[in-house]
Amino acid sequence: MADKKLSLEMEVYTQWLNQEKLPQYLLDELKKFGKKEIKESFYKDLEFGTGGLRGLIGPGTNRMNIFTVRRCSKGLADYILETKTYKDQGVVICYDNRHHSKDFAEEAASVLAHAGIKVYLFKELRPTPMVSFAVRYLNAGFGVMVTASHNPKEYNGYKVYNHTGAQLEVDEANAVVEKINAIKDMFSIETEHDPKLIEYVLEDVEKAFFKACDKIQLNKPKDPVSVLFSPVHGTGATIIPRYLEQKGFNVVKYLPHMTIDPDFPNVKVVNPEFIKAWDGLYPYAQKENCELILMSDPDADRIGVAVKHNKDFVFLNGNQMAHALLYYTLSQRKEKGTLPKDGVVISTVVTTDLLRVMTEDFGLKFVYTLTGFKFIAGEMNKLKEGQYVFGCEESIGFILGEHTRDKDALQAAYMFSELASWLKGRNQTIVDYLDEIYEKYGYYLEYTENIVLKGFEGAERIQRIVQNFRETGLELKGHTIVKVEDYKAQTRTYQEGKVEKITLPKQNFLKYYLEDGSWVTVRPSGTEPKIKIYFSVHTSSKAKSVEELESIKSQVLKKIKKIK
Repeated sequence: MADKKLSLEMEVYTQWLNQEKLPQYLLDELKKFGKKEIKESFYKDLEFGTGGLRGLIGPGTNRMNIFTVRRCSKGLADYILETKTYKDQGVVICYDNRHHSKDFAEEAASVLAHAGIKVYLFKELRPTPMVSFAVRYLNAGFGVMVTASHNPKEYNGYKVYNHTGAQLEVDEANAVVEKINAIKDMFSIETEHDPKLIEYVLEDVEKAFFKACDKIQLNKPKDPVSVLFSPVHGTGATIIPRYLEQKGFNVVKYLPHMTIDPDFPNVKVVNPEFIKAWDGLYPYAQKENCELILMSDPDADRIGVAVKHNKDFVFLNGNQMAHALLYYTLSQRKEKGTLPKDGVVISTVVTTDLLRVMTEDFGLKFVYTLTGFKFIAGEMNKLKEGQYVFGCEESIGFILGEHTRDKDALQAAYMFSELASWLKGRNQTIVDYLDEIYEKYGYYLEYTENIVLKGFEGAERIQRIVQNFRETGLELKGHTIVKVEDYKAQTRTYQEGKVEKITLPKQNFLKYYLEDGSWVTVRPSGTEPKIKIYFSVHTSSKAKSVEELESIKSQVLKKIKKIK
């Protein structure tokens, strides 16, 4: 069976080798392939998943290249033409700084224009949230962002947005996938088009975007903090420093990271969630007397934060950032009388429970969603204007205003700068502020373990790990599992045997609840070759929370290590 599978992969590989339309750089790479590379590149089509396309750049059906981009764009065009509703409203297209991002954006624009669909193409690279905004601002039907977000430099991707500015929801995405799958010959897709169907945009959209961001301000900074900023060689460099400077902040640019470069030469990883991405920033910030450090990821939809406290810099994880921002938002809006009585806060099932506790304490409604900002945006779209208060996920993504339907590093960068400045006026830091929050609500401690497993074999092991947990469960010494949620089976099973239906859409992950309210979640990533293990504990003190987290974490990881 394996030999037959490989022979099929060899057959497709040979078809690619013999394609006259294949660019020389892809042909040269193909000729270097061994059996492993052939298998990895051709064993399946690159899947249009929760975040659209995302994969390694290179030749092959399972890779990001001009042909997979054309196929995806043709599928989107066919869907638009079939639905008819949005043909004349057009599609917004933007791109980040990655290898071939501009090429892929132009290919997408050409395929859509060939189908007679209007395209608004950004003249220059810009952050992902600007696409979400531009779709709404230009009254477009759809949006496309060419990006692989915080993935390593070898990756690229293709996100699709609907007319609301949100990424395609499950049913829409499935309908587009049907159109993509119906295209059997990706080499025959035509790109010739009327140039008049492509309109280049930038300045007007950017100006309107900045103006919309102004509305999230809660307090005008009286003594603005000094901010060190890093875009990790990405799109954040194009707008975030300018906007913060306009708002009165002294922005010190971390020069080793300011060049827009697809190879990300001066950073170990491009994910601000990981502390090794911050190498060099702390001493630089000390030298420049900065009080706050902000780091956006390459497509600037997410923001990382470190704050100066007792002369040293303290790195905040995504849940801690969420604790501070939400409490500041709720308390300040209540004080100013702008907190809606029917207000709603939205977050994901793998994000800290403290957000729900705070939200309910202020008398508002809290909504859980699946992981992925498309689901948060989907809930936003159900609300009437002014009802939305705050949305976030633990992986350092935030929406503070209603003008976007995707996470936005610019909004978050501004609000953390404002919060740090407001606290400065009280002789406090964000760390002090968090201590106040934990004193009031108890100590919540969260941690995420990322286990990277690349390639075909890695993907298979990830599935084995999840299935093992599903079949054998989880046992933790010193703790009792009182409830298990299986989001693939859409069931919630209690210790006593009671079973409830989960109404959220299907997703392949499991969540285990302990008797004290702590929980563990086992979830394959939808955008990267890894499995993520989320831990959350809640006790009366930091010391107790740290102790409990370490105990639970070591037991879970020991179980995973045994699953080969």
